[in-house]
Amino acid sequence: MRKLAIAASLLGAAALSLPAMAADDLTAILKDPKQWGIQTGDYANTRYSKLNEITKENVKKLQVAWTFSTGVLRGHEGSPLVIGDIMYVHTPFPNNVFALDLNDNGRIIWTYQPKQDPSVIPVMCCDTVNRGLAYADGLIILHQADTTVVALDAKTGQKKWSVVNGDPKKGETNTATVLPVKDKIIVGISGGEFGVRGSVTAYSTKDGKLVWRGYSMGPDSDTLIDPVKTTELGKPVGENSSIKTWEGDQWKTGGGTTWGWYSYDPKLDLVYYGSGNPSTWNPKQRPGDNKWSMTVWARNPDTGAVKWVYQMTPHDEWDYDGINEMILTDQKIDGKEQPLLTHFDRNGFGYTLNRETGALLVAEKYDPAVNWATKVDMDKDSKTYGRPLVVAKYSTEQNGEDVNSQGICPAALGTKDQQPAAYSPETELFYVPTNHVCMDYEPFKVSYTAGQPYVGATLSMFPAPNSHGGMGNFIAWDGKKGKIVWSNKEQFSVWSGALATAGGVVFYGTLEGYLKAVDAKTGKELYKFKTPSGIIGNVMTYEHKGKQYVAILSGVGGWAGIGLAAGLANPTDGLGAVGGYAALSSYTALGGQLTVFALPSS
Repeated sequence: MRKLAIAASLLGAAALSLPAMAADDLTAILKDPKQWGIQTGDYANTRYSKLNEITKENVKKLQVAWTFSTGVLRGHEGSPLVIGDIMYVHTPFPNNVFALDLNDNGRIIWTYQPKQDPSVIPVMCCDTVNRGLAYADGLIILHQADTTVVALDAKTGQKKWSVVNGDPKKGETNTATVLPVKDKIIVGISGGEFGVRGSVTAYSTKDGKLVWRGYSMGPDSDTLIDPVKTTELGKPVGENSSIKTWEGDQWKTGGGTTWGWYSYDPKLDLVYYGSGNPSTWNPKQRPGDNKWSMTVWARNPDTGAVKWVYQMTPHDEWDYDGINEMILTDQKIDGKEQPLLTHFDRNGFGYTLNRETGALLVAEKYDPAVNWATKVDMDKDSKTYGRPLVVAKYSTEQNGEDVNSQGICPAALGTKDQQPAAYSPETELFYVPTNHVCMDYEPFKVSYTAGQPYVGATLSMFPAPNSHGGMGNFIAWDGKKGKIVWSNKEQFSVWSGALATAGGVVFYGTLEGYLKAVDAKTGKELYKFKTPSGIIGNVMTYEHKGKQYVAILSGVGGWAGIGLAAGLANPTDGLGAVGGYAALSSYTALGGQLTVFALPSS
């Protein structure tokens, strides 16, 4: 590894403010709206800030305060961190890290530049993205594309420890951030399109030693499921609940990867996350429910023990990964205050569950175009309770034959992919970036070879028909009622994470490159500014020297922008996204820039 770090004595590092060791607890940092300590903003994944200098009345006055070029031209997901007077910025592969001095015009304090084998790039599914850094105990934690987890000293950039979480030669890579919880770092794995077996792993924050690992499928000893204590919809899952739903040893290459977001409830002491698609994409090659892919998980962070699970899309036929964020709120539903978990799944249904028990409370479509299932069965006395009722026409497994199933909504990239929603406790609404995209899906037989693509389907994508002609909406969602409150049409999918603030403003970015600000109650557009490249990053905010700033990474890419990012032209490349988003090249080009906004000084 090559690291450019300047000695603290030359930096004047004493003038920089990192939290003192006594106050170095991440929980305290997450309660301070002036800082942004993890990608999700808080453990509950609300992406809500109590900062209120920027309001719906004055947001139209926003100006660019400063910018920073990352020097990398691929998709920029995630967001910066701000700890004290230092901002930490990451890049896509090769996953460089910059520490910037907010007291000195963003001067570079230190840079970490890992040397990774470029052979990892073709093993990454959908661009070379990375969803960002996390802070814990004076360390900046980076999970590299090659699955190396690195702990860097937050002041100097010195590497304190590193550990390898997977093997790219088998198709195991990483695109996600990590979640520090107590004395552990929780990490996932990517590679569902290469037939890897998904897992979640806890490492010691102190030295990187492995504490536990829980797989998405396999025997109970591997999944850390207790056949009696672990429940789904209130019932014990039973012995080896995963293996019984796979044919033979298919679970060993079963996918269910964990490349999304993680949240944590300190009171219940549970970590929540979702698992992805089963491998292969050809459903007839893997009969059964394929548990526990496509599942919401509640695990104990100290042991990995599973309290409850809920599989949203049994026997997935459409690549509707379940990895999207779990947003934790406490609200009244059914007449009583409940600890809730809200999840906007790729399959087009917005779910609300009791996060303590796993009880299913709401499951409704959050895009009217969704047609692959009529509804989720909410009848507790039904044999199909909790399962989606699939429309035969849109199944991709047609009478045992490989046929091109047409007009399926949503497309494989879902009504929402990983781009995280936000929640405002003031409006009690969720703000959701969505895709308004459908697909044709044709499976084909594929054989497993370690490290080689294990997809088994050809896709084409297009805007949802008979609607506004665009490929996206930005919506406000009532999670208790399962209803859209308002919806803003967008020409392309909204692939940016949202931010809600106490100023009554919600921010998001567009694939053309606009940062937009809208009224949290009405959705009225209040401000927009076009950054140098398409936005697939997540909006964040912080305060420095009494002033509120809003920051966003721009740099088109990700699954939707893979054609631009990787220079692909065949319409079916990028798992169908290249053709679907061909028009994007008329509106933006590659980039890699941080843009920071603020109100003008009075």
